[in-house]
Amino acid sequence: MITYRHDVNGEIITVYVPETDADLREFMHWARNKPELALDTETTGLNIYADGYRLRTVQFGTAREAWVIHYELRGRFKEAADYVLKRCPRFYIHNAMFDWLVLDAYSEETLESLAPRTVDTKIKAILIDPRAPEEGGIGTALKPLSAYYIDPSAPDTQGDLTAVFNSMGLTKENGFARIDLRHPTYNLYAGLDVIYTFRLNTCLDAEHVRLGVRPALLAYEHEIAFMCAYMQRAGLVVDLDYVDELRPVLRQEEEKFAALAAAWGVSSVNSGAQVAEALQAMGETLTERTKKGALKVDKDVLLPLADLDRDWERIGARDPNPLAEAVLRAKRAGKWVTSYVDKFADNHDAAGRIHPTLNPLQARTGRMSISGDFAAQTLPGSDWMIRRAIVADEPSHIIGRIDFQAIEMRVLAALADVRRMKAGFCDPNPDPSVYPEGFDIHMYTARLIKGPGATKAHRKLFKGAGFGKVYGGGIKTIAKQTGASEAEISRAVAEYDRAFPEIKRASSKWQREARARGCVTVTPTGRILPLDRHRMYAVVNYKCQSTARDVLGQAMINMRDADLLQFMKLPIHDEIVFSAPKADAKDIAHEFEKCMRMDLFGVPITADADLGGYSWGSLYGAKV
Repeated sequence: MITYRHDVNGEIITVYVPETDADLREFMHWARNKPELALDTETTGLNIYADGYRLRTVQFGTAREAWVIHYELRGRFKEAADYVLKRCPRFYIHNAMFDWLVLDAYSEETLESLAPRTVDTKIKAILIDPRAPEEGGIGTALKPLSAYYIDPSAPDTQGDLTAVFNSMGLTKENGFARIDLRHPTYNLYAGLDVIYTFRLNTCLDAEHVRLGVRPALLAYEHEIAFMCAYMQRAGLVVDLDYVDELRPVLRQEEEKFAALAAAWGVSSVNSGAQVAEALQAMGETLTERTKKGALKVDKDVLLPLADLDRDWERIGARDPNPLAEAVLRAKRAGKWVTSYVDKFADNHDAAGRIHPTLNPLQARTGRMSISGDFAAQTLPGSDWMIRRAIVADEPSHIIGRIDFQAIEMRVLAALADVRRMKAGFCDPNPDPSVYPEGFDIHMYTARLIKGPGATKAHRKLFKGAGFGKVYGGGIKTIAKQTGASEAEISRAVAEYDRAFPEIKRASSKWQREARARGCVTVTPTGRILPLDRHRMYAVVNYKCQSTARDVLGQAMINMRDADLLQFMKLPIHDEIVFSAPKADAKDIAHEFEKCMRMDLFGVPITADADLGGYSWGSLYGAKV
């Protein structure tokens, strides 16, 4: 038996590394009657489904002892770890989704067995303070949490490991796969993590009681995490033939628009200085600057100059600047190759599937995100080219989506109790001559303010003003996004406030309440959201975005209860993408719609399904 001792907050703890059958029997005897253990794994990397991926160690721990089992050696080591994995009633895991999926793929245990027996300390920490360190929070990684709650001198074992990797000529990327399984720093690192996790759980429990975090919210987040892990495990089928065809198309597009930019004197579209100088020479006025003082020429600056909105659709506010558009399109084509096409080609598993990482609690507001092999939420809403690469689970399936209708505005109306807005959402019979495709809150607002003669231009203005209220955008930002002048937006915002005075009153009330709580607001589900003292106006955005996320979360649980999880592929923004047998797709889509429809403080939450063809891109205009 290899044994390590270490000081944790003035107390000596022990890390055991079994080497013989007798050592493993001692481990199983130690674990046999433990009602709860911390659990962690060490692997060869983060891409769980990559060819050659290995589960190297599984470690178990309490507040004072840890056992590091060299699972990679298989045989009796694997049997001993599997024995405890199957029998322990409860596990504490930090960032459980990762370890669930690793163990599901490479041990005898399954996601379905482990998840109900798990408490995720990362989820617990996020429900106390979701902020990153650079935002003024503790952070959600195990090291900073351990240093804050357990031991200020908690070692940066990952930093120690990185130093070891460097001394061996390895990198952080390949070191975990190539370091000797018996290396003392590696084993101590593994053992300490479970000891810290076990202790952290107790500290976080006390904080939950002190702050009044609802146990039901914690249970709810664990259910959402399980569903996201289920979808990540299932993955997305990639049309690899299409991917091979798409790469040269995008490279040609990149070269084409880079050549157009070069004609305006920009030899590199990635050179902000060159782009700024050329735009100024063309008569454009640039005023925004980076933190280092350089003129900004990022997407937010270039899109309005190119007369494009966030979805790359024409705004119609000005003549498009050809250089701005060339730079945007060249950079987008290059990014799409490296961020999507190359990853599809290089990171699919043996079955031709990619497994994007689903982050159910990514933003401060709890909003979900997707990273890893396919950061789908960064794609513009008008794109079909990249989405065309993702196809249905089976040739007999089709892709569909179900998304909320105007969820942000409905949530705003519900939370701020906006009388006239609620009346519009609750009207069961909207005038079909005005709303041929169903009720439209933005046209409703335009008619409310401008009368029956309201135009599409008015609708666009008041849509911008409305989203400015939800997302805290200033006059200048809204003007950029809509293509309207700042004077027009100022008038629209003022008219919006007169039509819906409850929004401004609610914002003031929520800000007062947040200040009284120490710059913290609480959502209807009991989620604690810290605010930045200099951006208290963001309280409206935080409450609305977080509540909208929890409406989606509740809809997802409804879907699971309706046995629809098997069809679900991705939660993205305010929609769910699904793959269903073509013969049953309409009925399945109807069930999805039922799961997403609910009442929020008197405001009906509605959703519509859209059925496409074999590819996800078919929902956006692709022919397949």
